[in-house]
Amino acid sequence: MSYNEHMKKIVLVALLLPSAALAQDTAEVRRMFEAGQYQQVIETAGSTAAPETLYTAAQSHQKLGATDEARETYGRLAARPDNDAWHFIGLSGQQLLDSQTDAALRSARQAAALADPLAEAHYQIGLVLAKRQDWRGAAEAFDRGAELSPRHAYAHYYGGLMHYRAGRPDRMAIHFEQFLKLAPEAPERPEVLQIMRTVRGR
Repeated sequence: MSYNEHMKKIVLVALLLPSAALAQDTAEVRRMFEAGQYQQVIETAGSTAAPETLYTAAQSHQKLGATDEARETYGRLAARPDNDAWHFIGLSGQQLLDSQTDAALRSARQAAALADPLAEAHYQIGLVLAKRQDWRGAAEAFDRGAELSPRHAYAHYYGGLMHYRAGRPDRMAIHFEQFLKLAPEAPERPEVLQIMRTVRGR
């Protein structure tokens, strides 16, 4: 290998390392959330946090009942340019906190229109439709989120819950089993096991 080729390889590795580290950090933050370590997630979401981390931090604030802090964190996403899907996910998060479900649904769908492969866009649609008690529509949105990101434990959790409420215990079981595998320390684990026992005992 020539000197120039060697230097090109070094530069390429250096360019790839930040994105690899970012992906690793995002996965670690998600694992903390799945284990109910909401305060640790919030502390990780510094001023330069990845959008996925900010989204998880906003949800962590919600889990802790800190609505104002959740709104502020969603606002950091909403401050992104309006050609960025995360702008609309953040906006939808804020609107959903304020029970503006029509606006929240429009924003979430705009995010999905901008970036269909982004699992969180479909996840956000699912959250809005769940709030509107559209169980079947919410189940479809969480199905799509789980399809795009199979290791997204809460796409499986909410997917299972929505299918349960929509009267589809077969689909519920598939999602819940994945959720239990992916998030063995999740606070919702006892609830999921209880639902599964109840359904199977019928």
